Amino acid sequence: MTAKPPAFRPYPPIANSLLVLALLSALVAGCLGGPSVGMAPPVYGYRVVAAYPHDPEAFTQGLAFRDGLLYEGTGLYGRSEIRETVLETGEEIRSRGLPPSLFGEGIALIDDELLQLTWRSGVGLVWDLESFTVVGAFSYPTEGWGITADGQRLIMSDGSSTLRFLDPETFEVTGSLEVEADGKPLLGLNELEWVDGLIYANVWKADEIAIISPGSGRVVGWIDLAGLLSEEERERGDVLNGIAYDPASGRLFVTGKLWPWVFEIEVVASG
Repeated sequence: MTAKPPAFRPYPPIANSLLVLALLSALVAGCLGGPSVGMAPPVYGYRVVAAYPHDPEAFTQGLAFRDGLLYEGTGLYGRSEIRETVLETGEEIRSRGLPPSLFGEGIALIDDELLQLTWRSGVGLVWDLESFTVVGAFSYPTEGWGITADGQRLIMSDGSSTLRFLDPETFEVTGSLEVEADGKPLLGLNELEWVDGLIYANVWKADEIAIISPGSGRVVGWIDLAGLLSEEERERGDVLNGIAYDPASGRLFVTGKLWPWVFEIEVVASG
């Protein structure tokens, strides 16, 4: 693994961040039935709370956070891994490589296990968090892109506009959701995160996160994350991909493929 980026880069503290998130959730929750005809969903901005070191060689496909630790699934054939790192320093605690034939994709933490999708192999891996070893596997008929959980179901993306719901014990498909933005299918749904009753989704090659109603499938808001990286950092990096949320504190983290930073952000109203 290459040398770590510079240490923690602080930003000025943001007051009332939890209040802002609560207000945002309330505003978006009021739109769960979808915006009125002719009304575009709101576009939110962001404030950077902090930037934490991230391995710029990590091709990030999935991100999760628990108890101060960051979990990450990376991709590319022969380079795919699952990692556990210290958020503030980027220090790697543990990592395990996937077989060269598997291209790692999205991850989700479920109790004492971590689920990891693969791209075109039709197989998902079940990792035990204590031993950091594979203890099970499951199959699916589509490509694997992103995965999260709403407390009752797994939610999975495959790069199309369709999200599928899976039983967390049997991994059987129990339903699906067609995602639309402005009345059209939203293609390229990628990394997913469940945030206060809504689905946050990276959209492949976009600098925006789509906020999706799990009931209607409509995009009820966007978070515009343009400008997170400097021009030089953007030239060296790849697309935005990776969302992690801590429901206990309301902290939201984002990163991208080959990015040197994991950003803790506060979502704010634009304008």
